[in-house]
Amino acid sequence: MMKTLPQFKIIDLNYLDEDLHHQAAHLLLLGFAHDWPNAWPTLETALDEVKETLGEEKICRLAVTESGEVIGWIGGFPQYDGQTWELHPIVVHPEYQGVGIGTALVLDFEDQVRKRGATTIFLGTDDESEMTSLGGIDLYPDVLEHLSSLKSRRSHPFEFYQKLGYSVVGVIPDANGPGKPDIIIAKRVES
Repeated sequence: MMKTLPQFKIIDLNYLDEDLHHQAAHLLLLGFAHDWPNAWPTLETALDEVKETLGEEKICRLAVTESGEVIGWIGGFPQYDGQTWELHPIVVHPEYQGVGIGTALVLDFEDQVRKRGATTIFLGTDDESEMTSLGGIDLYPDVLEHLSSLKSRRSHPFEFYQKLGYSVVGVIPDANGPGKPDIIIAKRVES
């Protein structure tokens, strides 16, 4: 069955809208349950993550349908005196993945970062379940050699970011335990 893109708008999440906070938290649980179940194992940890992304100096944007359902969200915060922003987290409801919502959120995030005068966006995208050629192996002592031959075994998020112009710029071996690296992605945002 062909998925269709629902009508949605991208809005800021504010401190006061508890319903949207809960929807965003539930979405984290749902979106990460399969390949990253330890990312946010409980509603409480997911709500904490939502609240962490709030603040004047941070970005927290939601993709919301006309009926008020949160179908995706993205967050980020400044690093290196605001020259660089870390994108964290991003999630799209599994029923709506692959129809452009994630792309719209990332492009909107890039625009928000650009308006703040930053030059670079980066993020880490974990491989905890051997989704890439870097997962499940000891990357030492030739970390860069392994990184240079990075391949996806089954739809790892780094491929999504590459389609949007991001580059793989590094890896943190064993970031999530032995054989579970964090792949670092980055992109320059032009003014």
